[in-house]
This record gives sequence, C-alpha cells and structure tokens, in this order.
Amino acid sequence: MPELPEVEVVRRGLAKWVTGRTIEGVAVVDPRSVRRHLLGPEDFRGNLLGATVLDVVRRGKFLWMPLSSGPVSGPPHTALVAHLGMSGQLLVESSDQPHEKHLKVRFTLSGHSSLPAELRFVDQRIFGGLFVTSLVPTSDGRPGGMSAAAGWPLIPAEASHIGRDPLDPAFSPDLFHRSLRARKSGLKRALLDQGLVSGIGNIYADEALWVARLHFARPTDTMRRPDTERIVAAARDVMGRALDAGGTSFDSLYVNVNGASGYFARSLNAYGREGEPCPRCASVGLATRIRRDSFMNRSSYSCPVCQPKPRNARW
Repeated sequence: MPELPEVEVVRRGLAKWVTGRTIEGVAVVDPRSVRRHLLGPEDFRGNLLGATVLDVVRRGKFLWMPLSSGPVSGPPHTALVAHLGMSGQLLVESSDQPHEKHLKVRFTLSGHSSLPAELRFVDQRIFGGLFVTSLVPTSDGRPGGMSAAAGWPLIPAEASHIGRDPLDPAFSPDLFHRSLRARKSGLKRALLDQGLVSGIGNIYADEALWVARLHFARPTDTMRRPDTERIVAAARDVMGRALDAGGTSFDSLYVNVNGASGYFARSLNAYGREGEPCPRCASVGLATRIRRDSFMNRSSYSCPVCQPKPRNARW
C-alpha cells in the first residue's frame, strides 16, 4: 500500500496538471470503484460534470479535490475524494494513450491541446475508490491538509477523524507530545494510530525510529519532550527524503501520475533488512545486525545496539 510520501507525490502531480481545469466528461468503467458514492454512478457523474477542480489537498493518505460548479465566490462545498487503497493509481494521460488494463474511471478535462486531456483511476485490486462528498469545517480552524492553493479550513466529513501528519504545516508537536504522554501503549503502535498522527505506515515508522534511536516498544507515557522532538524530526526527515526520491516502491503497481516509480527503497536503513549490518554501527566498526520482531501481525525492524529494548517495553 502506498504510504504518505507516495500519496504526496501524487498530490503534487495532480495539483500541477488538474487544478483550474473543468471536468467535461466522466466514464465509470467499473461501478465497484465508485461504491463509496452511495447514490450510485449516475449521481457521481452528475455531481462532477461541469465542475472545476480548485485544488488538490491531502491529509495522511486521503486525497481530495475541492470543486466549484460555477464562478468562484467563496469556499467550496463539495470535493472529489480519492482513496488509493492497495493498488489505486491516478494517472494523467493524453486521450490517445491506450487504456490501462485495470482502468476503472476516466475523466475528460478542459484545457489547451498541449495539456494531457484525461485523468484516469486505475486499480487492479479494487480496494481503493472515488466518491463525491461534502466538506465540513476542520476542528482546529486550520487548513484541511497539505495544499498549494487557498488552504480552506475544510475537510471531507469522512476524513475528519484523521490526525494531521508530520509534514503538515499545521501539525502541532506540542499537542502530539501531550497526546503521547496521555496514552499507555508502545511508541510504534502510537505512530501507526491514524487518529493520533496520520500517514506513518510500517515502513516509515521503522525508519523514523531507527533515525531517532528509539525502540518501537518504548512506553509512550515515558516519552520526554526531547524524545518526542526527535521522533517528529526523524519522521519529517525520512518522509522528506522519500519525497525527494519519489516515494518508496516495493510493488510495481505503485506509480505516480506520470507513471514513474519511486526509488527510496534503495535508501532504507532498517525496514526489511533483517540480518544485514546496521549502517550506523558499521560506520564505527561494529558488526551489529538488524533484527526483526513480530509486531501487530507484521514485522518491526530495528538495531539492538542503537535501539535497545527498554525494560518496561510495551508492545
């Protein structure tokens, strides 16, 4: 499943190519991909025809495009929401480009002939989907998420329970620290809680914990403010470098809007490297090997020297 940097790569690509363009055609090739639009494909299509995409916004792994159905005279009321799921892709293509094998929804966009004319939603496993929904005010009065445009304090109702992510300018490290201290769980479990902090999946949690030299089972109620500052800074660093590389692609299904895969997987220090040397230990002549522990029906990778297990570990 694409993680936050992958989705942000897609958001930036979409913002470049679709913002300000009007949806002139909607073809629902597979109704299963609009199943979250409860009034059905025809209502989905009717809500989008003639609408103009005002922006592309992201919170965590949720993407949405605020829409205007006429002259812009105030904040938008509705948005097209995209959830990529396990294998969903949003591709910007020219109209003469052959249709992808797993094409589910196709949008025809206005604009000059030099611009790609179509936005396509492709999804092999059909866990993702699209729907149109209402926008509601954010709980803190800040912009809904990462955006390059107006930054309205609005968010789809279906995403309003999602916490802000560390790359969001409105993310509050102080609030995050207080929330951590109020919990009684292991640190990685807290990092994966999308209601507390969004967008940190298993890969980037392991990488951020390695950078911060913190064990995944560190009890959250023992976190000191410098510890929280370290893990927030580490998460921002890891995800920022992944953004520069175009995301982390382990699955050939994940590509950005131009069809290019990410390459950050080549720079991972801990995740998936069981038995391999810890790069930090190796730099000072130690032969420490990355270990793997079972965690929440998945795996967690760490260095036994850089990230010693606390005596009061809480998984």
